[in-house]
Amino acid sequence: MLYRIFRPIARFIVWVLNGHLHVHHKDRIPDGTYIMVAPHRTWWEPILFALAASPDEFMFMAKQELFKNPILRWILNNAHAFPVNREHPGPSVIKIPVKGLKSEGLSLIMFPSGTRHSASLKSGSLVIARMSGRPLLPVVYQGPITFKGVLLRKGLEVNFGDPIYIDRKTKLTPEIEAKYNQELEDAWQKLDNELDPSFHYEAK
Repeated sequence: MLYRIFRPIARFIVWVLNGHLHVHHKDRIPDGTYIMVAPHRTWWEPILFALAASPDEFMFMAKQELFKNPILRWILNNAHAFPVNREHPGPSVIKIPVKGLKSEGLSLIMFPSGTRHSASLKSGSLVIARMSGRPLLPVVYQGPITFKGVLLRKGLEVNFGDPIYIDRKTKLTPEIEAKYNQELEDAWQKLDNELDPSFHYEAK
């Protein structure tokens, strides 16, 4: 319930600060729940992606340290976020999103590279997609990566790609994981080219 209250507040804040959130190819979003996957370029991407795919509701992974503050913990819990220990993730990092995707009507936003400064893909999104039977949905953000750029009202661009399906019977060997990771990389490149072929991201 509170998620639906937070969403228009977030939309209003984005509009006041920038006013230029442009969503491309929303028609590519599949029916039902899915795992939205993106290269991580800035900390406000999850907010923009969730707004762009509205009215769908999303779960988020958040580092467990953020849940130590009781006020922030209350906000995160009501925003469908769940804690993750980055050093020792444990089985909950898979079980919680699979349950949400299958029985709670929640989609998931993930950044397979793990951080804004990593180019290597993690296998978590592939495992969750296979176990849940839900597709991966590639998406990219192009726009300012500093808060100053947002305030200068540079355009915020979100582009959705075509879903990628992983059969539940697929065994995720290193070779199969590499194949799907390359498919994601190619999808992100295609989406970036659709928006601006000259776009180049550099981690700050």
